[in-house]
Amino acid sequence: METPCLFMSLTSLLCFFVLFPHSTATAPVGICYGRVADNLPPPSDAINLIVSNRITTVRLFNADPDTLRAFSGTGIALMIGVPNEALPSLANGTVESSLQWLQSNILADISANQIRYLAVGNEIFLKDPFYTAYVLPSMQNLYKALRALGLADTIKLSTALAASILSNSYPPSAGVFDPNLQPVMVQLLQFLQDTGSPLMVNVYPFFSYTSNPQYVSLDYALFRPTTTEYDQSLAYDNMFDATIDAFVYAMEREGFEGIPVVVSETGWPTAGSEAASPENALAYNGNVVRRGLNNVGTPKRPGVGVEVFLFDLFDENKKEGAEYEKHFGVFGVDGVKAYNLNFN
Repeated sequence: METPCLFMSLTSLLCFFVLFPHSTATAPVGICYGRVADNLPPPSDAINLIVSNRITTVRLFNADPDTLRAFSGTGIALMIGVPNEALPSLANGTVESSLQWLQSNILADISANQIRYLAVGNEIFLKDPFYTAYVLPSMQNLYKALRALGLADTIKLSTALAASILSNSYPPSAGVFDPNLQPVMVQLLQFLQDTGSPLMVNVYPFFSYTSNPQYVSLDYALFRPTTTEYDQSLAYDNMFDATIDAFVYAMEREGFEGIPVVVSETGWPTAGSEAASPENALAYNGNVVRRGLNNVGTPKRPGVGVEVFLFDLFDENKKEGAEYEKHFGVFGVDGVKAYNLNFN
């Protein structure tokens, strides 16, 4: 999960969302299925809940075989996480060993046609730096393995990044990656461009607001525009748009245009903090869903549908950290919605 993204300038903070290529189809709005809890229903019940709410894409944080088998044959498209701890062996091994890893850990339990993305590591840069050197070699080996299987065009590889990899994000046109990460980011962006894959970022405006309320208004974070700011003639009235475009500008600053952005996590908690409530969670997530379904896009990329994975399917009572970390669930463990969010 994302930690607060610190702003360097006066007003607004940015912590981010998702884009996809120009299309007449609406952008998928998926959900994260986190399982750091001891009171969750079995995967079969979770899948019934997902299907009954017409959710078509799900992010799994690891390739748990029982969970993958439960999703098999449902038609639900998946983002599957490759755990951070698996990266050293994948990076240092051969393409054949990556092929074997895919076959044993993923393809043995679910059909390739249900896999949309592999997220190779989660929030490694800056936050879990031991694994940084292994990210790109792992992705390269996995890509060659997918290509050998004829799957490289349908299963896209990326890595889920913390929004804090931006050292500056205000105004959006000043978006820039942390200079300490510039070499590895350039290599990653080159891989994404070469393979037609998206940049994935975990974004939590909630943390930006709670950490910097003097600079970030609750209205700005929740899509309740009270003021409009202009940056290079583009109008911004919410953090969502501004953050996406800050990442777009940061990529362009490194010479990469047109790489889509996918928000691999975003959400708002219902309890555990003054700003955490079902009403605010509905305001935030409801706007995220509507913008994706209506292909609203951002000021810099208008009309580009936003693909996003909402965090989280259920509350996770074993999450570490502040109390609100346990309360991101859209649904209770009994299957009842925490608030009236519609996915279509």
